[in-house]
Amino acid sequence: MNWYLAVLKKYAVFSGRARRSEYWFFVLFNVIIGFVLGFIDGILGLGNPEAGVGVLGTIYSLAVLIPSIAVGVRRLHDTDRSGWWLLIGLIPLIGAIVLIVFFVMDSTPGDNRFGPNPKAVA
Repeated sequence: MNWYLAVLKKYAVFSGRARRSEYWFFVLFNVIIGFVLGFIDGILGLGNPEAGVGVLGTIYSLAVLIPSIAVGVRRLHDTDRSGWWLLIGLIPLIGAIVLIVFFVMDSTPGDNRFGPNPKAVA
């Protein structure tokens, strides 16, 4: 839970680096919260079941859009890549696979052009 809150505290911070654990715990909590909100949307009848969207889920998704992009950029910085690589995700299938590979990679050792290694700081 601390990793999730740490990302939210850095709401729109696109500089620096993010560890794998920070990124993946944020993703995990987003998935869990998304399922819970989808369940609540279904029970309360909020949204459109055919389209698979609900009011609460949509509001939550919009609320965490900027932190999600920011932590993705910081994660790419940790692998010594520019945040612009995040745009490769717009290419269907291949872009998502490339991003997953980048997000799973280990940090570059020591300092890089984006800042000090977060493993050394923690």
